[in-house]
Amino acid sequence: MAHTHLIVGAGGAIGRAVTEALATREPKSRIFAVARQHQQSFEADNVTAITLESANEEAVLQWTAEQKTCGIVFSTVICTAGVLHGDACGTAVSPEKKIEDISADKLLAYFSVNTVVPAIWLKALVNVLDKERSTIACLSARVGSISDNRLGGWYGYRASKAALNMMLKTAAAEFSRRSKNTVLISYHPGTVDSALSEPFQGNVPEGKLFTPAFTASQLLDFIDKATPENNPHFIDWAHKPVPW
Repeated sequence: MAHTHLIVGAGGAIGRAVTEALATREPKSRIFAVARQHQQSFEADNVTAITLESANEEAVLQWTAEQKTCGIVFSTVICTAGVLHGDACGTAVSPEKKIEDISADKLLAYFSVNTVVPAIWLKALVNVLDKERSTIACLSARVGSISDNRLGGWYGYRASKAALNMMLKTAAAEFSRRSKNTVLISYHPGTVDSALSEPFQGNVPEGKLFTPAFTASQLLDFIDKATPENNPHFIDWAHKPVPW
């Protein structure tokens, strides 16, 4: 059966890998690959590249409304948007090593990308999901776990990912009434060989720096078997639960 899937953040390493893996797994399905800008095209015929600024709530709502008008419903939505260092909505951010490194501008930038963007899509998609079965998965991080925080540091990134987890946890209560067959997933991919992790790869144990393709495969494998009964799922790349 052909489905329609949506990848948000398809311009990044993980987003692109997920798009390509999904296109290969489901060649008869249609995939929308959303990115702020597309540097490269996708070879698969079933992928449609969409240039859209996900931080623009009005633009996101308008685009999803257009899809609904066309009778499109999404079976899988994967949001890979996120920032750890570099430019975030025009603000340069980097992980804080001590509390004096915190700044209001940088905190707002972290939350804008890591929390607000996925929340905008949750809002926009609630009425555009396949009622039979659908999945929304967002890339989170183990450092967003409140109960598992023993090292400290990385205030903005940790807090924004914890807030993302709470968004999904809260949405799960509402989706149980409005979209009860939707699976919600907060996914910790581990350390992936990408621009996001590049400055921090020196401390990664041998064998624990994953390729984007491996990350995509692990996520899609979990999506295939996950059910909405225990929503939301906070799991890692090995499909093991991560404490909230």
